[in-house]
Amino acid sequence: MQENIALFYILLFIVAFLYASVGHGGASGYLALMAIFAVTPAVMKPTALLLNLFVSSTSFTQFYRAGHFRWKSFWPFALASIPLSFIGGMMTIESAAYKRILGMLLLFPIIRFFFFQNTDPKNLKPANIGLSLFIGGVIGWLSGMIGIGGGIILSPVLLLLKWADQKQTAAISAAFIFVNSLAGLGGQLVKGFAFNQEMLTYVGIAFAGGICGAYFGALKFPQAVLKNVLASVLVLAAYKLIFTHA
Repeated sequence: MQENIALFYILLFIVAFLYASVGHGGASGYLALMAIFAVTPAVMKPTALLLNLFVSSTSFTQFYRAGHFRWKSFWPFALASIPLSFIGGMMTIESAAYKRILGMLLLFPIIRFFFFQNTDPKNLKPANIGLSLFIGGVIGWLSGMIGIGGGIILSPVLLLLKWADQKQTAAISAAFIFVNSLAGLGGQLVKGFAFNQEMLTYVGIAFAGGICGAYFGALKFPQAVLKNVLASVLVLAAYKLIFTHA
């Protein structure tokens, strides 16, 4: 890791930029990078959640100011996800199982970046509260357990069900990621872990990338090529996590 630290920092900035530009905290990208650079799961999970707090908050602020946030669509997901994300954050799973589950979850941002780039649903439908609660709970539990914010799963769901357009989806996902990451990190704190200087360095780099990405993303910055590059990197990370002893 040490000999490649400069490359890791550059990629971390790029990942934060890209994820924030579409309303995500970027935990799946950070986890993918850390897996490729051989960071242990014990460090990966709290670090990704901590990074999510900073990047998703800046992303949400930009999309909220642009008028894209919809509270009625957001609250049922958050209501169910927050307690289950906290519970998931207290869970510890075996390293190999953790990495394989993470690899499977990386398929969601891959699909999101490859197939949901310029497809806004037409004739939006009102969200179903019961289904929203169920989806939010499942995503929240997975988010806390693995160390993601859940936006990578929620975004395609919102678009496929036609409950939000792309900008609304970005705003809702950013808020969802923030509350889930906060709850998951709370579970981690209860279980017990210590912050270190390395984590703070990661936060500073990702925060800078997130500010830039959220600003340009809210202003319709063209991202298609860059998102395809990121998705390709995630394909490599998913393969490594699922099929090798990464």
